[in-house]
Amino acid sequence: MPSAPQIQQTGKFSVFDRPGVKQHARTTGGRLTTASAGKIEQTEGVHIGGAFTPEPKPAFTAHRESVWDQAAARRAAQPAPEKKPITITLPDGNTKEGVAFETSPLTIALGISKQLAGRMCCARVTYASNVKITSVAINQFDEDDDVQSDVDKALLWDLARPLEGDCTLELLGFDSPEGKMVFWHSAAHLLGAALEQKYGAKLSIGPPVEGGFYYDAYMGTSSVSDKEFKELQQMVTKMCNAKHKFERLALTKEELLEMFAYNPFKTAIIQSKVPDGSMTTAYRSGPIIDLCMGPHVPDSGRVKAFEVLRASSAYWLGKAENDALQRVYGVAFPDKKEMTKWKKFQQEAAKRDHRKVGAAQKLFFFDALSPGSAFMEPHGARIYTGLIAFIRDQYWLREYTEVVTPNVYNFDLWHTSGHALHYKDDMFCFEVEGQEFGMKPMNCPGHCLMFKHDVRSWRDLPMRYADFGVLHRNELSGALTGLTRVRRFQQDDGHIFCRDDQIEEEVKGALEFMKYVYGIFGMGYKLELSTRPKKALGDISLWNRAEAALASAMDDFAGKGGWRVNPGDGAFYGPKIDIKVTDALDRVHQCATIQLDFQLPIRFDLKYRGGDETTEEKRPIIIHRAMLGSVERMMAVLTEHWGGKWPFWISPRQCIVVPVGPSHIEYAKKVRAQIRAARFYVDCDDSGHTLPKKIRNAQLAQYNFILVVGDNEIAENAVAVRTRANTVEGTMPVSDFIARCVELRDTKAKDPPPPDIPEPAKGKGGGKKK
Repeated sequence: MPSAPQIQQTGKFSVFDRPGVKQHARTTGGRLTTASAGKIEQTEGVHIGGAFTPEPKPAFTAHRESVWDQAAARRAAQPAPEKKPITITLPDGNTKEGVAFETSPLTIALGISKQLAGRMCCARVTYASNVKITSVAINQFDEDDDVQSDVDKALLWDLARPLEGDCTLELLGFDSPEGKMVFWHSAAHLLGAALEQKYGAKLSIGPPVEGGFYYDAYMGTSSVSDKEFKELQQMVTKMCNAKHKFERLALTKEELLEMFAYNPFKTAIIQSKVPDGSMTTAYRSGPIIDLCMGPHVPDSGRVKAFEVLRASSAYWLGKAENDALQRVYGVAFPDKKEMTKWKKFQQEAAKRDHRKVGAAQKLFFFDALSPGSAFMEPHGARIYTGLIAFIRDQYWLREYTEVVTPNVYNFDLWHTSGHALHYKDDMFCFEVEGQEFGMKPMNCPGHCLMFKHDVRSWRDLPMRYADFGVLHRNELSGALTGLTRVRRFQQDDGHIFCRDDQIEEEVKGALEFMKYVYGIFGMGYKLELSTRPKKALGDISLWNRAEAALASAMDDFAGKGGWRVNPGDGAFYGPKIDIKVTDALDRVHQCATIQLDFQLPIRFDLKYRGGDETTEEKRPIIIHRAMLGSVERMMAVLTEHWGGKWPFWISPRQCIVVPVGPSHIEYAKKVRAQIRAARFYVDCDDSGHTLPKKIRNAQLAQYNFILVVGDNEIAENAVAVRTRANTVEGTMPVSDFIARCVELRDTKAKDPPPPDIPEPAKGKGGGKKK
């Protein structure tokens, strides 16, 4: 018998970490099967929102519900799918018997424990055979469409949605990244419902984001004020208390267009993303019906704590020429204790915000005359160049060859590389003498030209190019956020040109490099191998060999079980290793990368002479790799990781000499000169402040060492050492202190313990003799 309309589900979510900024989404063992339709189309500068008058409990909801009910009746009248016995395998290998199109993940969870079922948000399902797709999952957030790999069948599934065949089943709670995203996505629907019910807002998109969710809504010239947050929260709380089910329904394109005829933003999504003759899904929960591919939690009662965080402006499709929207952010949890914990975390994160620390320590600033381009002040430049010097030292030890390449290229280069087709909107382009040029957004095409410049032999490989060249990317002005999203930046960019039999060793070398760097930073990491997607280019046997080499390298590096596979999530041009590092606040960042590339060598016709008797020319393989990634972004990450308390080796304020009184200033300046001659950052506080005030100012400025000098220190050619944590370490000769600084710099100690210094004699230790 024909099966009911179905939609292939996904573990991928469109995730935004900053207003309007797309971030690589979390992938959970599965890629999304999406419509082949392209991005949402609209002529820029044409406003589609129309006139808007606030309308509490708007009339369009009744029409929407009517269309839903009629469509649901039509679906119910269709022949029911065959209900046959199925076997459901759990992660521990145990099996459960069920009935297709009747037994749901929630049924299985309840059979194990009611408490377990109450904690779960969604399920990950892998079918023994492909589920027939009769409807289309649309990515309404307007990211690039992805396709599901043949080798990747893991799907995120509603807990209440019946299973459709023999499968493996994993239940996911809020403590999993996937479960958390599903929970927040469901909470976003409730926020959208409140915006509709209070203002009659025309909803646009409402994705889960890092740290919560938001909903974009058209409200004409109206806006949401913080005084209205409480009422919105109360409306959501009422919906949560009602425990409205999240109901899922497959709809035709025509039904969707009728259902959302009142909303030009939803209809634009439907027209552009849903192919004619296909079906996709919507979800209903209480008063809201929304175009959505899901999955969702079983009911609104799962949300136990909800808070509206802030409201800001946004633009339809992220284009300032289009309709202005209200973007309302929120966060929600399945337990009120989690909300309390989250608020404490946010307070600590706010203290560490790199923008706040950067301003307080005078590290960097931005100016409207060059948006997205950081001005590194002297102390910020010390950190910035220090990070580059740190990587440069490692390049020497690891036998990389540093190169310098142009910033501007004729667009013929970008046509060859493929960036003209896929990346031009993100580039700065201009005309020179009738020809189009572009500022480089990455270094790899230039490195290909460098490789191709000379005849290469198999003996020359591997060739490891490193480049700190300045890059420019034309980010939307609304997406620019501190140092984490900029237009001008530098990377510790490297490209390794090698033979396929060298992949494993080169990848192991890159992993060891990464381990050393993040060990110095005091950050943990996790590794994921992203394998061949369905639309992969190149010979499958080469892909298989490359993936096997990466897996072997990761086994040697991390041990079996020390990494996980991310099936089908590789780039179309090669498999990659995703490296996710964790900071002091337990936040995950993806900075380092190791990516194989089979396609650029083909596009640039790169060759080397083989070692056999025929001197056959062969293609090299490129390994793209970066340890820091963007230096600007890494500076932001480290600022927040260390909370502005820079380790000595990278500190922009390593020492300050503090004279007890005016008579000690000359000696203080002499000490400063000695320490500076040893190439350390040192200042002298010759202000008229009291000694306690000078010490306090130095501690607040985060000087690693405060060197107090008085009569005793002058007599002994010494300094009285204390730290920014106010630990008094005692008196030592200036030469010994410099030697200690050299050791701290060279070993890159994280938080050096005080040396074994004997207690100063009574009457000594940095005070003026009475």
